[in-house]
Amino acid sequence: PAQREVVDAFLAASRGGDFAALLTLLDPDIVTELTLPRWALGAAAEVRGAAAVAEQFVSRSRGAQPALVNGAAAMVWPPGGPPGFVLGFTVAGSKILEIGLIANPVRLSQMEVVMLGA
Repeated sequence: PAQREVVDAFLAASRGGDFAALLTLLDPDIVTELTLPRWALGAAAEVRGAAAVAEQFVSRSRGAQPALVNGAAAMVWPPGGPPGFVLGFTVAGSKILEIGLIANPVRLSQMEVVMLGA
């Protein structure tokens, strides 16, 4: 439940374009690894630090939907069908330590995804 609260707050802050709220949720040394080609999201493959990660996600999660992926709080795209990619979160306490984006179709097909209300 605590992990889901943090991920839900991240989704709300991202959707709302609230950079300051994103910063409060991110560990200062956060690392984000994106497995999509950079052109797909307009983002670097690896981003380090709270400000840089917040910049990548501010106002960019409007189409994301909250989900449980293999029992852990996550976000998936697109809504209403099989996920094209999943954002997984490593959370400790009230801070996000790591965000990983998974887009490999084989890995996605092996995941148990339960969509949650937005």
